[in-house]
Amino acid sequence: MSAVRFEHQGSIGRIVLANPPYNRIDSQYARHLRAAVRTAGESSIRVLAVVAEGPNFSLGGEVREWPGKDVNWFRTFVRDVNTSYRAIEALRVPTVAVVRGLAFGGGFELALACDFLVAADTAVFRCVEVTTGMLPIAGALQRLAERAGRARAHLFATLGEPIPGTRAGEFGIATHVVPEPQLDAEADALVRRLAVGPTRSYAATRTLLKAWSSGGVAATDELMLDVAMELYDGEDVRRGFANTAKAFDADEEPAEIEFVGA
Repeated sequence: MSAVRFEHQGSIGRIVLANPPYNRIDSQYARHLRAAVRTAGESSIRVLAVVAEGPNFSLGGEVREWPGKDVNWFRTFVRDVNTSYRAIEALRVPTVAVVRGLAFGGGFELALACDFLVAADTAVFRCVEVTTGMLPIAGALQRLAERAGRARAHLFATLGEPIPGTRAGEFGIATHVVPEPQLDAEADALVRRLAVGPTRSYAATRTLLKAWSSGGVAATDELMLDVAMELYDGEDVRRGFANTAKAFDADEEPAEIEFVGA
């Protein structure tokens, strides 16, 4: 049975880490995750949640498989994991990581590959790679720097200090932090809200943020009008403008509407 699976109900998709209690990243993980992401990308979902079975999100790499393997094997293994994570970032729908328990090493990096990170206040994040003489190799260092600043990224990667869920929220690493008993309800509410939102607008926002990550404000400004104009003729924008115009005529605040994703 696959340790990673994709499932969906209507417009909501979920990638499930299904090897509890630790959901370790073993030699088959990248293949299973890549297949799940590909299926998600080919589906009609409008939001993707990344969740885990058991008490922990993921404790990262299954290091017991690595001793005795040569550097070419390890390079290919790491490349495949990175390819899977970048495929999640390349999706055209918003993504939500739902984290309880421990998210260490490559498990932390998987959560950082998602747009939204909903964490239990009791969750613990950690870059553990330094404890083996390694460094984060699936994107944590640069993504932590982007979310929390260079100094904190250096601190967490260099010293391997644990980051409690509450602190992850304060640092901007997690977008939502809630008491653990409320985690599933909070994540579900966010996912359902995104599933009926303006999906093309969400995709455009992700595109512009990627441009900012690689090229800064100037690169994003250069791209912004072209990205926005592609939305103008869409059904969601037509309905959204009409809804707002009607509210303005009545001197009312525009009511929320359910978008169709077109």
